[in-house]
Amino acid sequence: MHKLTVFNLAFNGGNADCSRIDLENGRKLLVDYAYETGADPDGVGVDLPTELRQDLIASKRNGYDVVCFTHLDVDHYRGSSDFFWLEHAEKYQGKDRTRITTMWVPAAFITEAGIEDSEGKVLQKEARHRFKNGKGIRVFSRPGRLEDWCSKNGVKFEDRKSLIYDAGKILDEFSIDEDGFEVFVHSPFAVRQDENSVEDRNGDCIVFQGEFDCSGARTKLLMMGDSTWEALVDIVNITKSKGNDSRLEWDIAKLPHHCSYRSLSDEQGQDTTMPKDEIKWLYEDQALEGGAIISTSKPIPEKGTAEDKDKQPPHRQAASYYRSIVRKNSGQFLVTLEHPTKKSPEPIVIEIKSSKATVKKSTMPAAAAIISKPTPRAGC
Repeated sequence: MHKLTVFNLAFNGGNADCSRIDLENGRKLLVDYAYETGADPDGVGVDLPTELRQDLIASKRNGYDVVCFTHLDVDHYRGSSDFFWLEHAEKYQGKDRTRITTMWVPAAFITEAGIEDSEGKVLQKEARHRFKNGKGIRVFSRPGRLEDWCSKNGVKFEDRKSLIYDAGKILDEFSIDEDGFEVFVHSPFAVRQDENSVEDRNGDCIVFQGEFDCSGARTKLLMMGDSTWEALVDIVNITKSKGNDSRLEWDIAKLPHHCSYRSLSDEQGQDTTMPKDEIKWLYEDQALEGGAIISTSKPIPEKGTAEDKDKQPPHRQAASYYRSIVRKNSGQFLVTLEHPTKKSPEPIVIEIKSSKATVKKSTMPAAAAIISKPTPRAGC
């Protein structure tokens, strides 16, 4: 059995990200991290460092095979310098710190100038340290994007190409044969504007499809970071042009940017956000039966409330659209600070087996199925 856990976080009011992928063979991938002591006066968020450490102890591990930081927004990395063992400085090392075998970052993690947040600077130093040393890191980018930075920092670009993952590729970090899991990169990517120029789009955000295999049954997960609607439109168009439509199919979709309407369209709508055509195709045509949509966010506001007037996500108009999708395919719309209840949220745990996937609910005697499936077989 594989497992996906999406944590209920209190940092930034609940608009924050951390997800863990546990593979049947024991390998672990953590996507983002956000925790701040004292940020949870209402007690609705999980004690993330304690939760993660207890899981590692139970698994007899001291760290993760991969930690992916999707981009340099604080709600995707806050507290990381207190939790992880960082290679670049002794002050971030100690017996209680959690190891990172391989760090996944977008190119902006290394190349971006003028980072103001102090912890963002620390993580950038770590990424640069690993990249300069040529180990313990993979950078998601068009290779040429890092060439200029390398030349200015005394790094031989040709010797670092093996560390760079370009969009449109299956990563070699995991494999279906060895792990029952593979990762296909969708972003960062480049769009050719004409014969002579290439424009990087949304270069500071990692988007990928993870595909699980259990005894031949495939379950597909979309992890969409904080993608904008413009970036998603480009991802759809590029993927379709390459004949890779199946790489945008999903059983589980972790929504971008905390259920913001800006990940669907530039127009919010009065009651429902109407997505751009390409994004409509992504959520409606590419949804597999019984799929789950997950919003890492505060509770969805009610119409007319003070929260509804807030310009920041989540936006009820976007949620209205996503709910319409799951109604059509017998799926579920899940919100991290609403699951299983607003008063007592818990991590969203999805078990992925040969019978595909189920969302565990602590308030129920058994797991609730989200995806129609065949009879389970031996194996996962």
